[in-house]
Order: sequence, then C-alpha cells, then structure tokens
Amino acid sequence: MNVPVQMSFRDVEKTETLKELIENEATSLEEVNDHVSSCRVSVERPQKHLKSGSPYRVRIDMTVPPKHELVARREPGHGEMHEELETVILDTFDDARRQLRELNARQHSEEKRHPGQETTALVERVVPEENFGFLKTLDGRDVYFHRNSVVNHDFDRLAVGTGVWHTAEMGAEGLQATTVRITDKPGRRSNGTAG
Repeated sequence: MNVPVQMSFRDVEKTETLKELIENEATSLEEVNDHVSSCRVSVERPQKHLKSGSPYRVRIDMTVPPKHELVARREPGHGEMHEELETVILDTFDDARRQLRELNARQHSEEKRHPGQETTALVERVVPEENFGFLKTLDGRDVYFHRNSVVNHDFDRLAVGTGVWHTAEMGAEGLQATTVRITDKPGRRSNGTAG
C-alpha cells in the first residue's frame, strides 16, 4: 500500500490490539490488489443502547488508481447483538476484499487486447553481422527472421529475451517471420542509448 492506513476511533477505546488487527487486515488488502493507494478506517459506537444488532459502525474507504473509490461498511443494528468489535472489523475487511476482487475482474475484462501489442515470441538469437536471428514462439516453435522483417528499423535494438509480436509463413527451410515488432524489453540502440 502506498500510504499507511489511517485510523480514527470515536467512542471506542483505541487499543493496541485493535490497531494491530486493522493494520494487519489493511496489509492483507494488498494480496488482492497491490494498487490500493489509500485506506482510511473509522471505528465508532454511535449508540450505546441498541435493542438489536451490533452497536458498532466500521467504515473502510479505499482509493485505487486511476479513479476508484471503494467503501466497505457495517452499520449499527446489523449482525448479532453482542457481536465483538473485532468480528465486525473482520467482516468489514472481508467485504473490502470482495470489492477489490470485483474491481480486479472488471478491470481485467475491460482491458482490450490489440493485435501487434501482445508478445507472441521472444528473441532467442541475433546475428547482427549477418542481419538475421531466431525467435522462439510462446508455444516453443523456432522462427527465422531477417533484418528487413523488423519494423521501425529496430533490428539493432533486439537482444536475447526481447519480447516481440510477429507474423510468420512457411519458407523453404521452416517458419520465417514476415513482420517482427518489439513489444517488451526493447534493449539498446546500436549507438548505446536506451531504446
């Protein structure tokens, strides 16, 4: 988490045990989504004499880039009459984790895959003095490529392990790349500057 958890207590004793519980639970949110940039937890007991349900209110406000504000809360009157505050806090954090999982699923389904931007192979070998090399596709096939098939004059930026998108066709001696485009780990230009 980029920012430490902020806690506020109202009409509830702020014990080390409660602080530690909240800190541990807030840290566990990172296991679900490591982009949580803020987490504010407020714990209060707004009414001392309720006829039913828990007397505690716990609210967790989370910020997740780019502009997501998530709120998990338990209100007084819900749950068991004599429910421990620790249980209410744990239940609220369970709800926070559920919301983060749902946000993750939405964000992943919204990502658009564009052909030409996905890595389909890695550079396995480059022979610069002879202007060719070999790719290893993600399914384990070897593909020959020539300098002329590398777009944007990026042949000199290729290094072993560079991720590329490619198209290939069957040539006289096996698969030959007709197009190679760098997608990941661009390496260095031949003049030594970063690519």
